[in-house]
Order: sequence, then C-alpha cells, then structure tokens
Amino acid sequence: MELVYFALVGLVAGWLAGIIMKSSGGLVFDLGLGVIGALLGGWLFGLLGIGAGGLVGAIITATVGAVALLALLRVIRK
Repeated sequence: MELVYFALVGLVAGWLAGIIMKSSGGLVFDLGLGVIGALLGGWLFGLLGIGAGGLVGAIITATVGAVALLALLRVIRK
C-alpha cells in the first residue's frame, strides 16, 4: 500500500513541478519526473535535517525534488 501512496504523491508532485517550471516535456514526462523527484526530495530534505509529515508534507517534499530535478535537466540540456 505504501508503494501506491508513494506513486500517487510522485504523480501529483510531477504535475505541480511541470506547472511551476512550465515544462514542455509532456504530461507523462512530468509524472515520471515526479516519482523520481520524490526520491530526490526525500534525500535532499534528509540531508538538510528537514522533516515533513503527512500528505501535504510528502507532496511538498516530492515537488521540491521534482523541481530540482527539472532544473538540473535544463542545465544539462544547455
């Protein structure tokens, strides 16, 4: 059940990151980015010692990770 929760949070975060960063990668790309960004966000928040609890905290963490990943991909592409 946790895997389904993680995937749903990642999908929402990818969608939000696509809106925030005005991504032109398409919906499927943004959703996949959100799932990977959720992992990155959790890792980054762990390094900084920031803990975000609950559904809203998980979405914020995943969105921050997805935005960071999208920004990194833009830098690499240029």
